[in-house]
Amino acid sequence: MSNNKKSLVIVESPAKARTLSRILDSNMHLKASMGHIRDLPKSRLGVDIEHDFEPKYVVPRDKSKIVKELKEASRKVSTIYLATDPDREGEAIAWHLASVIQENGAHFRRVVFHEITEEAVLEAFKHPRSIDMHLVDAQQARRILDRLVGYKLSPLLWQKVRRGLSAGRVQSVALRIVVDREREIEKFVPEEYWNIEAELTKKSTIKAAPFRAQLVSLADGTKLGIDNEQKAEKLKSRLEQANYIVGKLKTKKVVRQPAPPFITSTLQQEAWYKLRFSAEQTMMLAQQLYEGLPLGKEESVGLITYMRTDSTNVARTAIAETRAFISEKYGDDYIPPHARVFTSRIKGAQEAHEAIRPTKIHRTPEMAKPYLASNQFKLYQLIWNRMVASQMSAAIYDNTTVDIEAKCNDSRDIYLFRTSSSVNRFLGFTVLYNREEGKSEEETSHAPLPSLVKDDILKLLKLLSEQRFTQPPSRFTEASLIRMLEERGIGRPSTYASIMLAIKRREYVTKTSGIFKPTELGMLVTDLLTKNFPDIVDIDFTARMEDDLDEIAQQKKPWKTVVNNFYTAFENDLKKASVGIAKVETPVELTSEVCDKCGKPMAIKIGRFGKFLACTGYPECKSTRSYQIKTGVKCPECGSELIQRFNKKRQIFYGCSSYPKCTFAANAKPLPTPCPKCGGLMTEYREGKAKCTKCNYRDKATENKPAVEVAQD
Repeated sequence: MSNNKKSLVIVESPAKARTLSRILDSNMHLKASMGHIRDLPKSRLGVDIEHDFEPKYVVPRDKSKIVKELKEASRKVSTIYLATDPDREGEAIAWHLASVIQENGAHFRRVVFHEITEEAVLEAFKHPRSIDMHLVDAQQARRILDRLVGYKLSPLLWQKVRRGLSAGRVQSVALRIVVDREREIEKFVPEEYWNIEAELTKKSTIKAAPFRAQLVSLADGTKLGIDNEQKAEKLKSRLEQANYIVGKLKTKKVVRQPAPPFITSTLQQEAWYKLRFSAEQTMMLAQQLYEGLPLGKEESVGLITYMRTDSTNVARTAIAETRAFISEKYGDDYIPPHARVFTSRIKGAQEAHEAIRPTKIHRTPEMAKPYLASNQFKLYQLIWNRMVASQMSAAIYDNTTVDIEAKCNDSRDIYLFRTSSSVNRFLGFTVLYNREEGKSEEETSHAPLPSLVKDDILKLLKLLSEQRFTQPPSRFTEASLIRMLEERGIGRPSTYASIMLAIKRREYVTKTSGIFKPTELGMLVTDLLTKNFPDIVDIDFTARMEDDLDEIAQQKKPWKTVVNNFYTAFENDLKKASVGIAKVETPVELTSEVCDKCGKPMAIKIGRFGKFLACTGYPECKSTRSYQIKTGVKCPECGSELIQRFNKKRQIFYGCSSYPKCTFAANAKPLPTPCPKCGGLMTEYREGKAKCTKCNYRDKATENKPAVEVAQD
């Protein structure tokens, strides 16, 4: 840029500032605001309900120094460029910045770019604009709605349930989804059924490989209803005498297309499935990749486009670069005749203009790996692979289904067995990427079948029967809950990670091996809100509120009208609930511990600083102890017991009970069975998978789970 006048460019983070500094010329002075510099006050409502919900913003104490530096810097320039992130929250940060330092008379300009590359940044600075107050108003409305719900509902929960509880507008809906699923599981009655499989081989060929086929029905389609062992054994006896012959064979060509490049929700889901990253961890790493990291001689460069987006659109230049790379790396067979264009399936997708993709396709993960931390590399590789695969040719499969008839000599009954096989004929995009989320049938492995034709006579080698039970619906993981929120229109790309974090930090759910389960308290609070505040926890109502926020951003509705309409009904429910809800007695959670003063059982209580043990003989006996969860596993360094602990972010880790004498700690859950290779401590690093902390040996997690109990400090 050739401009002799000094200008100030304000971004959110020092990392982003460093990356931009190598693109912009020396007349552009860069400063970081370190995120928001102004917000509603923490200690009071901060919204004037009597005067059109006017917000009363304050500069937090820890941001006063930054604000002072920004004001001083603004006095030295005539133009201030606000280069905050390209979404509603970024627009709001830009507006707050302008509002706080506008007294200095500087001219403010807003610049928006979706990738931190020289081309995109310089183009953005050629076309600055004014702050879009409609986007700001949409973000203000969301912030005020959340504040009204949080500050009005939480005191009611304190009064009617117990101190320290809180409620949120969107988080309460997410909690209800988890609770409703748990209720489905509780009501579910498993039904017994039996599977019967036949192991068969071609009768005419001695060396033909055996294969298995499953009994599905009678040949006329009549269901068999094998619901107990007696029926299964009786049927097996008949089938052992049957004659087996190949009936129908059907082979069809199946073409499977690649998935689109990532949007925020699919990135969070796939990062969980493939890498076991939480939504919070995924977004933190993506932010680092977007803002820029030093890559040797390239210095600090932005590796991916903006990571908060619900659009699958990709720039034409990026598509062309991707197709050229595929041709060079894999050959023309792996390029479809026409570039792929994906249509977003998210209603109202508008948070950003592009999907999440690498800023430069030729910057392969292998090239970047030496300069990235392990988890940064894993996420970059995932994003890069998905983008390249999205422009590759389809994978082609031959799917074969074989119907086998079993004719019994003692009756006219003909039983139908079925087997299938899927053979890949062309790898296509799967040479690079197979997605975990929602695996297709073609991705499921099938044993190859021998060459079969209609009327081939088969030899029965053996029959196998297996007792099974119908399964309840699965509990939610972060990935499946985010998918549910997205499908129902709840929240937006910038909110998914904070929703997951909110329900984890409260005592409303537990998370074990990545699976959410509501606590009794979470179910109690959800029931109370459902009965007294049906709109707050109503999925459709919350989705409509998201639509209203979108309409504010699109200049279709004034934000104060939306907030007023919501608050009028909400205030009426509040008044009814404050007098209509009786004090709720929370369930007493007894433990196996007994009071060392009076011998009565100890119960888990929650105070200002978290859980503790209290004697059930209170108030006569006021004995208390600290709360711990034992694992039943010995510390590999000193032999004391490992216990569950929480770090400052309320994340679980496992440390030695002899701390601070012994400082051993592990992030993964310890397992009681030692490593078979070196005798070291095994931990469950993924669901169903174990790893040794000493020699890195890996195996399936043992089913012998450690005992969990409450113990004295």
